[in-house]
Amino acid sequence: MVTIPITKRGAEKLKAELHRLKTVDRPGVINAIAEARAQGDLSENAEYEAAKDRQGFIEGRIQEIDSKLAAAQIIDPAAVDAEGRVVFGATVELEEQTSGETVRYQIVGEDEADLKLGLINVSSPIGRALIGKEEGDTAEVQAPGGIKRYEIVAVQYI
Repeated sequence: MVTIPITKRGAEKLKAELHRLKTVDRPGVINAIAEARAQGDLSENAEYEAAKDRQGFIEGRIQEIDSKLAAAQIIDPAAVDAEGRVVFGATVELEEQTSGETVRYQIVGEDEADLKLGLINVSSPIGRALIGKEEGDTAEVQAPGGIKRYEIVAVQYI
């Protein structure tokens, strides 16, 4: 079985979504289906069709999260000591060499990635370019506007 790396925070987020789906969304859609059935003819009942579609989505998402959590390798970045190398879960401060702009990213799994929050996917171009590098190294990333070079200013495990 292939393991999926995920941070402790990401696993908690998935568990919370799974709990909400099972305790709030699933019972809600079951009630909606029951109400739509009570209206009579199901062949022309748009509410019934919409509720059944929603039920299918919820059940599919529950299965997806269950399988992801079963295959998850939960990593606590604070417990990682990679001797200054960029690894999964590390927080990296970068300086773009051309503009001098500094950015800060944490390397996370695909379910956690959110660029607005500074969380980048380990398999994204910049994530792949950073893995294994150390403070002071330069990472080259193929961006839509051409190659960008980033100097790694700091690596933290928080």
